[in-house]
Amino acid sequence: MTANACSALTGRPFGIERVCRVWEYPRATFYQHRAVAAFEKVEPGKRGPKPRLSDEQLLALIREDLKSSPFIGEGHRKVWARLKFGQGIKVSRNRVLRIMRENNLLSPHRPKRPANKHEGEIITATPEVMWGADGTRVFTAKDGWAWVFAAVDHFNAECVGHHSCKKGDRFAALEPVSQAVQEHFGALSQDAARGLSLRMDSGTQYLSDHFQNQIKFWGIAPSFAFIEQPETNGVVERFFRTLKEQIIYGRVYETVEDLRTAVDKFVELYNAEWRIERLGFLSPTEAREKYLTRLAA
Repeated sequence: MTANACSALTGRPFGIERVCRVWEYPRATFYQHRAVAAFEKVEPGKRGPKPRLSDEQLLALIREDLKSSPFIGEGHRKVWARLKFGQGIKVSRNRVLRIMRENNLLSPHRPKRPANKHEGEIITATPEVMWGADGTRVFTAKDGWAWVFAAVDHFNAECVGHHSCKKGDRFAALEPVSQAVQEHFGALSQDAARGLSLRMDSGTQYLSDHFQNQIKFWGIAPSFAFIEQPETNGVVERFFRTLKEQIIYGRVYETVEDLRTAVDKFVELYNAEWRIERLGFLSPTEAREKYLTRLAA
């Protein structure tokens, strides 16, 4: 028996109320199931006004535009602009992007460099084999942005030279290296540091002719870190992280001179007392002295 069934005696259909009463079925449940069934029959469509051009028609116009263009490798913006301003076809740029993406018509992306696992070793077994050089900016309240440059030995992470200044040019970047060569090789003459490598990034200071010519005059071989891979210059990067955590973050320096004084004190304390796990928790100075003692024995 259904609600549309007719009585054989009267010829009239049974009502929903009467059917539910005979079945002992709640009318609310009946109406709920009927509403759900009616909703499921309706196929959902795209909301909003219908575009004048279907996706198939727009795809044909896009293919025709790409075929007639004298250029190659163009993206969806150029196609959209020619359709809108060249042919007067009003269409959303995002819609052009979607259709071109779905049909593999977008310009190819530049191939990405395969990930470097960084399985190499940049730590040296002896001092004065490789130094790392880098610089960072620090803001001061009165003098504005200032620079801190440093050179760090890859053997024991010792800061062998540092320089704080207002203008971070090629001369300032060279100053820590000059200090270190004078201190550890005893002179600034030609080939004084022959056999030493200097790891650095591709910053403008380090790529300058002045910087490159000067380190080559000292006999230092340039060794550039991989682009966008700071791990390959990780020794000096780790030094700057320590410096910032200890004396930069959470502090405000009024002038460059205040910053210079703080960096000077930190470097002295760092070399003497900062204990490094890979060195057996020795400080950089202690690690150098232990090496020299073992070498003399």
